[in-house]
Amino acid sequence: MIFDRKNLDDNALVAMYKKLLFPRVIEEKMLILLRQGRIGKWFSGIGQEAIAVGAAMAMQPDEYILPMHRNLGVFTTRNVPFNRLLGQWQGKASGFTKGRDRSFHFGTQEHKIIGMISHLGPQMALADGIALADKLSGNKKATLVFTGEGGTSEGDFHEALNIAAVWNLPIIFLIENNGYALSTPTNEQYGAKNLIDKAIGYGMEGRQIDGNNVLEVYHTISEIAKEIRQNPRPVLLECLTFRMRGHEEASGTKYVPQELLNEWQDKDPITCFENFLIAEKALKPEWITYLRSQFLKQIEPIIESVLNEPDLQPDIDTELADVYKPSSRPAFKLSERSKVVRYIDAISDGLRLAMRKYPNLIIMGQDVADYGGVFKLTEGFVQEFGKDRVRNTPLCESGIVGTAMGLSINGYKAVVEMQFADFVSSGFTQIVNNLAKTHYRWGQNVDLVIRMPTGAGTAGGPFHSQSNEAWFTKTPGLKVVYPAFPADAKGLLMSAIADPNPVMYFEHKYLYRNLTGEVPEDEIFIEIGKARVVRKGTQATIVTYGYAVHWALEYLNNHPELSVEIIDLRSLQPWDSATVITSVKKTGRALVLHEDTLTCGFGAEVAAVIAEHCFKELTAPVMRCASLDTPVPMDKGLENQFLGKSRLDETMERLLSY
Repeated sequence: MIFDRKNLDDNALVAMYKKLLFPRVIEEKMLILLRQGRIGKWFSGIGQEAIAVGAAMAMQPDEYILPMHRNLGVFTTRNVPFNRLLGQWQGKASGFTKGRDRSFHFGTQEHKIIGMISHLGPQMALADGIALADKLSGNKKATLVFTGEGGTSEGDFHEALNIAAVWNLPIIFLIENNGYALSTPTNEQYGAKNLIDKAIGYGMEGRQIDGNNVLEVYHTISEIAKEIRQNPRPVLLECLTFRMRGHEEASGTKYVPQELLNEWQDKDPITCFENFLIAEKALKPEWITYLRSQFLKQIEPIIESVLNEPDLQPDIDTELADVYKPSSRPAFKLSERSKVVRYIDAISDGLRLAMRKYPNLIIMGQDVADYGGVFKLTEGFVQEFGKDRVRNTPLCESGIVGTAMGLSINGYKAVVEMQFADFVSSGFTQIVNNLAKTHYRWGQNVDLVIRMPTGAGTAGGPFHSQSNEAWFTKTPGLKVVYPAFPADAKGLLMSAIADPNPVMYFEHKYLYRNLTGEVPEDEIFIEIGKARVVRKGTQATIVTYGYAVHWALEYLNNHPELSVEIIDLRSLQPWDSATVITSVKKTGRALVLHEDTLTCGFGAEVAAVIAEHCFKELTAPVMRCASLDTPVPMDKGLENQFLGKSRLDETMERLLSY
């Protein structure tokens, strides 16, 4: 191994050595504690410290790093207090996640570190958003994100690199190629000779270095970061290294040939650097034992203190309170001016007003810029707000949702348009595992809205017509709204954008140009989680939302002899159970109506709550009316049969005659 000190003097070299040695001493101590049964699972980075330490030293302190679970050296080099790290690993109150997550699955804005989730790939798109925020702000900062050679097999890797290349984002995508993804060797992960060969496919520079040479890591990343701060662009950096221990300690390394372990043991990054420093007369051999003993003296009292900290005391109120960041509607004066507009125009107007209100709000989606979106909802936005803020995206839902999250982490707001709600499945992991859980895990809110053009009635077939709101209503950490009227569409969208939490905003495609209503011309904010009684009645209650509200109104217009109360939920997470319970206790009968399929649709939750809280007042069973348990068909006749509207008359007749 050849070390090139370049402009580093002896003091700088020794300082680097100390930063390299410190995480190794911690890890060796953790392995002892693990064998003693005093700590739980451990993911070892022994043999890979040069990458974490060299990279962290090369980046400026206020630049974001997104490490993996083998990068202890990033945290120690960034001076994250050891007591907090150990508290995190042990699930203590002194950790970063209040015992809700383990290992390095957390972030800290104080140290500009954003940790990974177990799905590995999604963090790369977060780096896109962080870097985009810096670029838009003119900050001249670089972002560094880690992944493993196994992670390069994931679609998130492709999406993140492609976005960064298209948008010229200042990111270093660092691959720790350590030989094995758990037990799967590289020859079973990819067919390329070198992972940097992938760089050319994205139109970016690729460089490969010795990841065990701390000076090569440090100098290379310093050089790249300096360049991309001034000339923003992504760079793919492959660091060759080896994982000397199991994926986690219980895995062992029996699947690794002994000769391979021996080869890499000779390339140990700390031993090799020690030998270099001794040869350079920058380090005396006796200092090594001394420094190790000093580090142990530093950490051992902390270990005993943290291990003796009391266990967390579970508290339901605390757990529920931390799922969402507290929020409130902005103060506003309801406009005295209003006009009759289409449902689509109300949404567009709300989005335009929000763009004016929040200079840090970015709109992203396929074809949303000059084309105005496939439904023309953002037509004309580029002319007013420019292409920096109204951004066409590559076709990659997961990458764009992750980018929006990264924007939020770095001080921006985002609205992401799914071209059709059906396509959100390609971004599912980012939404349900990343957006939804981040505030609960480590207190970082995610300030974005995902617009979901949804629903049937347009002969769109199985891939353009689903009502998939139930995919998200059961996911704690997401808010879900579904307006049925133009005024609600505008008011709920503006409230969703103002809310600091991730909001899934469902907008019905059929209603876009087929429904008009009176809408205030200025700002309007409708409370998320508050239902609306659309029509009062005494004989029964219909609980519904979205397009199905209009089915209910049409039914009652055809039956003027009936006195039926209609409740439009408007919000599905949180939802206004109090208004529903009050109504059903008054009428004694309840029908839950929605466009989604019957089995496990959101109506099942509503029906269960009614049965639980209104049992004594019910004079008939709670009934549900929803769409068939099939994919949405394209043919108009089949689609009409599929929709719950076709069974509304008979279901209401059964309910009222019971």
